[in-house]
Parts: sequence; C-alpha cells; structure tokens
Amino acid sequence: MRVMKKLWMCLALCQILAGSAAALAQDVVDVGLVNQLAGRVSYGAGANANMTAQAFMKVRQGDRFVLPAYASLRLVYFRNGRQESWLGPATLRAGLQGSELISGNPPTVSALPASVPQKMARIPDLVQGARLGGVVVRGGGASRPSGPVPAEVEQAKGMYKAMRAQASHEDVTPELYLISVLHEHGYIDDMAPMAEEMLKRQPETPEVRELAKWVQMRIRSPR
Repeated sequence: MRVMKKLWMCLALCQILAGSAAALAQDVVDVGLVNQLAGRVSYGAGANANMTAQAFMKVRQGDRFVLPAYASLRLVYFRNGRQESWLGPATLRAGLQGSELISGNPPTVSALPASVPQKMARIPDLVQGARLGGVVVRGGGASRPSGPVPAEVEQAKGMYKAMRAQASHEDVTPELYLISVLHEHGYIDDMAPMAEEMLKRQPETPEVRELAKWVQMRIRSPR
C-alpha cells in the first residue's frame, strides 16, 4: 500500500509539474520585434535576464530591457502596430500590446499602418535564416513569378513609399516590411534594391549586412 501510495503521489506531482510547464509555455508569447538598436542594451527574463539585445530579434511578453545612458531602442508590437522609441537610461518590460516603464525616460510612441506589423512578424525568422547562412539548393534560387503582380505586392509597394517618406534616414522599417511581403510572394529579385537601401541607411548593423548577403546569395544561386 505504501508503495502504491508513493507511486500515486509521484504521478500526481508529475501531472502538476507538466500542467505548470504547459501554462508557462503558453504565457511566453512573441509580442513584437526590435526594429532599431544602438548601444549595448540588455534584455531577458528570470535567470536569463542579462542577455545582449540584437536588431530584428523577437520580443516576448515579460522581457525586461535595460538601456544605459545614450543607448536607444525601438520596439514594434504586432497586435496593434504600436512603435516605441526609447532613449536610455531606461528600464522597461514588454507586455502584449505595449511596454511598461519601470524607470528612466518614457518612450516616444507612434503607430504603424494596420497591415504592416503582421508582415514584419516574419522578419526575425528571415534574419535568423540569413545569420545561419540560409539553405539554397539548385532550382531554389531567385525568380520573379509569372503572371500579374498580386494585389498585396502592389499595395505593399505603395505602402513602402508612404512609409519611406515619413521615416527617418536611419529607419529601415519600410524596407523590412517590403522585403517580408516580397519574400512571401516569391519576388526574390525585387528584394535586392531593398537590401541595398538598408545597407546605405545602417551600414554598421551586423544583421543588416547578413540579410543583404543572404539576399544576394539567393539571387546568385543556380536556378
């Protein structure tokens, strides 16, 4: 009886732990991305609270960012297009649709057009693929699909022009948005001008260089 009782207690404990882990996993949500970064900014949560932030990385609910003096950070939230520009010193915590100011300077807030944030949600995966060198196989190179240009691509090009006219010189959010749409529809060749534009605006950003190199690799690969 004692053995059975201990066994049942172990099983019950395992179920509780499994349920807690599942709940925790559900609570960890990708809520946005870092679309501009300058200086050494740390981020994270719990035991991993002192990692170095990188441009175009995903932001998860509960991430805590610490900006020293003169560092800057811009976040885009996927759900509502909220864009926050932070200047250190500041400490903040990411929520579902915006950041909580913990200390320091409050952000400057703007809003992206409604169709932009969900497209930009794909950027971290593209950048990660570029960082890993990507996988290009014969027949998988650049192309321009035949037939009429999809309405979404035409609309994205128009949106890009409007965003570019309002963005600051070093802001590559418009290029990131259009690259995401072009990649989704297979217009790889058309991504090259956007990658070059990003390099002009942020030549010292490693992630921009990696993304531009990956685009060129796709274009030059065997078809």
